[in-house]
Amino acid sequence: MHFVTKNSLLVGLIALGACGRMDHLGKPPSFTESSQTPEHVAMLWPGLPLNTVPQRSVDQSSLWSGGRASLLGDRRAMQKGDIMTVVIEIDEKAEISNDTKRSRTGSEDLGIPNLFGLPQRIDQKLPEGANLANAVGVTSSSKTDGKGSVKRKEKLTLRVAATVVDVLPNGVLAISGTQELRVNFELRELLVTGYVRPEDISRQNEITYDKIASARVSYGGRGQITDVQQPRYGQQILDTVLPF
Repeated sequence: MHFVTKNSLLVGLIALGACGRMDHLGKPPSFTESSQTPEHVAMLWPGLPLNTVPQRSVDQSSLWSGGRASLLGDRRAMQKGDIMTVVIEIDEKAEISNDTKRSRTGSEDLGIPNLFGLPQRIDQKLPEGANLANAVGVTSSSKTDGKGSVKRKEKLTLRVAATVVDVLPNGVLAISGTQELRVNFELRELLVTGYVRPEDISRQNEITYDKIASARVSYGGRGQITDVQQPRYGQQILDTVLPF
């Protein structure tokens, strides 16, 4: 009974580890289904009416109106389901170097060769070679040398369209954007989520990543090349379990 349970567990682990690679076994990796994503759900949301009172009749031939579709209207993303462009331009470099040195040397000597003639009398009772001429001698030395260095450099330039998936009570917009690019048998994925203020969106309906609160940017992929670069699940489990 225990043998059958262990075999079933082993087969389940093997199947679980292989299911991720079965998607692109002998074919390119499949795109993620977009019909049930948060972006798609937000676009289907009808939203609140733009006006709560009837508008006065305006001249249809006028170039100016208060609507977003007018010539001079504000086309920035403001409500759930709207789309904006997120510009990701990361070019950061950090370098920290520390060097600390400390050295100290100390020496102490204490002797009582002549103290009312007592040392001579005591020396006679001490073991051979011992005397009070140098009663106490202490020498100490310490040295510390420490060095530390940190170097980091990151550069990433991307642009992705993100959808407003929610409007918070304080007016802040929650955005989410995904982008997938498949080249041969490798699929590149770009994910962006975060919170933005409507006033930070430019007139071109763009926002930079440094104005996104709680920004989460993921750039990776899946496919045959990624599978080769990653260690197998069994090796990852052994690396976690083995203490040496």
